[in-house]
Amino acid sequence: MVNTKASDCHTIGYFYGVNGKKLQRQYKDYLSDFKDWKQKKHAKEWLLFPENIGSYLSIDETALSKGELYTIITNKKAKGKKGAIVGIFSGTKVEPIIEQLLKISAKERSKVREVTLDMANSMKIIVKKCFPKAIQVTDRFHVQKLALEALQDIRIKHRWEAIDLENELIKQARAKNKSFVPEEFNNGDTRKQLLARSRYLLYKAPNNWTENQHERSKILFNQYPDIKIAFNLVQGLRNIFNTATSVETAYTKMAHWYKDVENTGFRAFNTIANTITVNYRSILNYFINRSTNASAESFNAKIKAFRSQFRGVRNIEFFLYRLTKIFA
Repeated sequence: MVNTKASDCHTIGYFYGVNGKKLQRQYKDYLSDFKDWKQKKHAKEWLLFPENIGSYLSIDETALSKGELYTIITNKKAKGKKGAIVGIFSGTKVEPIIEQLLKISAKERSKVREVTLDMANSMKIIVKKCFPKAIQVTDRFHVQKLALEALQDIRIKHRWEAIDLENELIKQARAKNKSFVPEEFNNGDTRKQLLARSRYLLYKAPNNWTENQHERSKILFNQYPDIKIAFNLVQGLRNIFNTATSVETAYTKMAHWYKDVENTGFRAFNTIANTITVNYRSILNYFINRSTNASAESFNAKIKAFRSQFRGVRNIEFFLYRLTKIFA
């Protein structure tokens, strides 16, 4: 029988003329070794695969079902294939995860040289306690995401103002028994449309803009200079990650970027700058090997695809059993 590969029992049943539900039950209860699975008793709480530990790990959280979060540690060398899962833990509480990880021998845990993670303090405590010899690397894309969100917040604020203004002008026009015709810019956008349609171009670097996006950006930046300043800050941060060749160079560039943020007075960007200051050591560690948490994000996507293929998670233990059969 197929060894829990991503094949849906209903699909197999359709091709072979058997009842898919019955086939699934047969596989679960008799054809697989799920009943004798050694980790079944504690599968809902934790799963540990010490043999999969490696020099370069990622730690991240994902939702398996109904928004319930699980913390997952993966080995980057496995590249999301067999041997990828080092541990899966229910929730994000530090103490229970540390308790289980410390069951792995100190010798094995000392092999870990680098762990990529996001900026959650809980993740840092877990790594520091369980993998004391590992360098912690904050994922650059989490840092850039914060800056992009701050930029979009400024755009959204202006958009709500534009909506309020348009609604007020419509009321005034109706009071005078006139029809309201919104002002249009050269590209055909109204003010409200300009701010709505600029969302995606602000996520991209200018060299990736289409001709229409170039035209729209000129109008947007002319009408809203603060969005232009915020956009340049985002691009400046992106350029630091793309071009800095050493920790020392990155540190200097980050200091200049921090000063530029202070000069703008943007509250959201000051918050980001302070977050970077708090996490600066692990952020700068990116420039040692240029490691990211992309492998963890990719693995999370695989879990979601696996979950959707099996039409959700009805039995958490059996879902984890199938997941670990493939990836652990």
